[in-house]
Amino acid sequence: MENTVNPISLDDWLRYLECLHPKAIDMALTRVREISEAAGLIPTFPLIIVGGTNGKGSTCAMLESILSCAGYRTGCYTSPHLLRYNERVRIEREEVTDEALCKAFAAIESARVLCGTSLTYFEFGTLAAMQLFIEASVDVAILEVGLGGRLDAVNVFDADCAILTSIDLDHMDYLGETREAIGLEKIGIFRKDQFAVCGERDLPERVREQIEIIGAKFFHIGIHFDYTADRLQWSCKGLKGQYYSLPHPALRGAYQLNNASICLAALDTLRERLPVTSNDVRRGLLEVSLPGRFQVLAGRPVTILDVAHNPAAAHVLADNLGALGVHQYTYAVIGMLKDKDIVAVGQAMSEHIDEWLVASTHTGRGASAAEIVQTFIHSGIAKEGTIHSFPDAVAAYRYARERASENDRICVFGSFYTVGAVLAVL
Repeated sequence: MENTVNPISLDDWLRYLECLHPKAIDMALTRVREISEAAGLIPTFPLIIVGGTNGKGSTCAMLESILSCAGYRTGCYTSPHLLRYNERVRIEREEVTDEALCKAFAAIESARVLCGTSLTYFEFGTLAAMQLFIEASVDVAILEVGLGGRLDAVNVFDADCAILTSIDLDHMDYLGETREAIGLEKIGIFRKDQFAVCGERDLPERVREQIEIIGAKFFHIGIHFDYTADRLQWSCKGLKGQYYSLPHPALRGAYQLNNASICLAALDTLRERLPVTSNDVRRGLLEVSLPGRFQVLAGRPVTILDVAHNPAAAHVLADNLGALGVHQYTYAVIGMLKDKDIVAVGQAMSEHIDEWLVASTHTGRGASAAEIVQTFIHSGIAKEGTIHSFPDAVAAYRYARERASENDRICVFGSFYTVGAVLAVL
């Protein structure tokens, strides 16, 4: 297979990557491993790999912030992005430049052509991120799993500490239809004799059994570590001792304490190689930022942005809305992908929504506004007169802004595409 194009700009490269492989998602490691080896991608720094249904992005962001505050040169790879592809690859908490990405893409492309095979968009980006981290001589790299775990591209690398944040129903076409099946895929990032940290309290029995078979050094929330909290501060019983009187993370939502305690347990496992102090932890929690995760914008009406796109995340968002205070009226700006559980997401949020503003999502997997409206009315989630369709999320958001009073609120959720589109106009 020969390279028949000559990408120059980052946009050129991204267009090329989108059509390089016949399938957008092709879960297998053979091609990725072959090209990784051809490119000489052998990290010599500690790797933290973060998998799970929800909470991956927040966990990565907190790890990155704490380790950066401790003075380490961090690399962090996450997906998807909201506004710019560069968000996916950060070194020392800064997005890498277009030029650096193009150079890394060119290096991976050379190895790919040598091997005579193809890569998906995500696989290519994963290898390019590792290329950049190796070139930058980072002290530690944090890699977020894209889909599942066992066959995800990041799993071509061996984690020094693998994290499982949660197990719930999502991507069922690829991972299985039960929490047990999904969990078995996700723990594929665990390795024999390497550290594994789990923040999912309700582990299916077969998943527990498989973890024992893998032989990882396993630490489970509620058994090996845990946390307690009040309104002003929280404490964590870690693997190496107690963290007292910690500030709540700058990321909003009570569920972030679960993610933060996972981070502290993971850092405890790597303490000999990456020691951090209590002050590093405090600073890191206060300085962490991550757009689109229960992000409450300044001003009135209150606007909340959240990428919640599966039932578990929608229930968490609903709980957070309930704790946010009383508002006269709530507008929901929602756009979703058609392979998501649209009914369950709507049902989880329905108690907190007065009016639904449904947007079409313009991507191959996107659901049209008409499809969502019909689904919501048929399922009894919304009634005629309380639900409207719009060509895109921006039009829906502008409609909400025109009609909302200062005492109302607007909640934008349902997908990264929806939140990203609104963020772009803000």
